[in-house]
Amino acid sequence: MTDRAAAIRPILYSFRRCPYAMRARLAVAASGVPCALREVVLRDKPQALLAASPKATVPVLVDTDGTVIDQSLDIMLWALRRHDPEAWLAPRQGSLDDMLALIDECDGPFKQQLDRYKYPQRYGDPDGREHRDQAVAWLVDLDARLAPSDFLFGSRAALADMAIAPFIRQFAHTDMAWFQAQPWPRLMQWLQRWMQGELFGRVMQKYPPWREGEPGEPFP
Repeated sequence: MTDRAAAIRPILYSFRRCPYAMRARLAVAASGVPCALREVVLRDKPQALLAASPKATVPVLVDTDGTVIDQSLDIMLWALRRHDPEAWLAPRQGSLDDMLALIDECDGPFKQQLDRYKYPQRYGDPDGREHRDQAVAWLVDLDARLAPSDFLFGSRAALADMAIAPFIRQFAHTDMAWFQAQPWPRLMQWLQRWMQGELFGRVMQKYPPWREGEPGEPFP
């Protein structure tokens, strides 16, 4: 990929394991909108990322006109509003607003409990189990939502599935034995289907850390 080619492609700063960056990559990959992906080392953030977004976290997208989008859901919508071949923005059941409301529940109360469960030492908690247990009610609701169909809003995957799944994966992997012992068969099947899917495999490809002066990797 030449510097000239990079100049006409949006730049996507990412980190492979970050669930926010993961869902941004999912939407960009599904849309097919070509970007230059720059894999970031979080302990040594490049100056170009810091200059683009003072929040200094991934993902960050810098469009070809210089516009900066530094919220993961906004990057998903940016990509899908350009090209949405799988109709993620038009679910079989419910509406885009319904999906955004469910995503807001994930990004708000559930993510707060997830952080305290996964990283209890950051919050002065010995093990995080109290916060794990507080998150259970929402996961039970997701399992019930999956009763009539394979996905959260009908018979095919849509925006909500792809925006929420990376965080359910992170929750599950915090203590996989405990998670698999829970009575949530539909939620587990939904998560497993997503993790075994071709799209997940594509966006979890490993890239070398980006270096200043390089254009970035062609993505998707």
